[in-house]
Amino acid sequence: MVMMTGSLAVRGTVLWLTPQQGGRVSGPPEPDYDYDYTATAYLPPRTPEDGQAGIALRRFAPGAWRTPAEGILVPAKGNRAQQVIPGCIVIVTEGVRPVGLLTVEEVYALAPDGTPIVPVVEPVVDALTAEVAPTEPPYRHSTAASRWTSKHASDDAPPQTAGV
Repeated sequence: MVMMTGSLAVRGTVLWLTPQQGGRVSGPPEPDYDYDYTATAYLPPRTPEDGQAGIALRRFAPGAWRTPAEGILVPAKGNRAQQVIPGCIVIVTEGVRPVGLLTVEEVYALAPDGTPIVPVVEPVVDALTAEVAPTEPPYRHSTAASRWTSKHASDDAPPQTAGV
């Protein structure tokens, strides 16, 4: 979980809205190897008026209505921090008109030089959640299984003949 108080690197899936849905008339933007697609964005429940951020998207498939993408979110000055977590939706806008939806799958804070700051996550282990290797297999009762796996003195007795 990251609070967007500075620039963030995000990775996810972008879904471009069709012209009938109010999206771009020309369809999905065509990525350019020299330039990223830049636009504005916001995270609900904010609106373009109170939570606008800049967004730059790259590495998305040309002409695809749904495609994986990478990007950078940059908050506008004066806007409050916003929580950006995997699973959240970023509304991509051109001006205030929504043109795409970015579902965030990964998020990283960016250092001042633009490199992602990968968080170090230490596993939390306490007495309640620590797993201890069992010294013997767990008890499982099954009559059928116990017949085949148990050893009993009668197993070694010679077969009885009928009529004796």
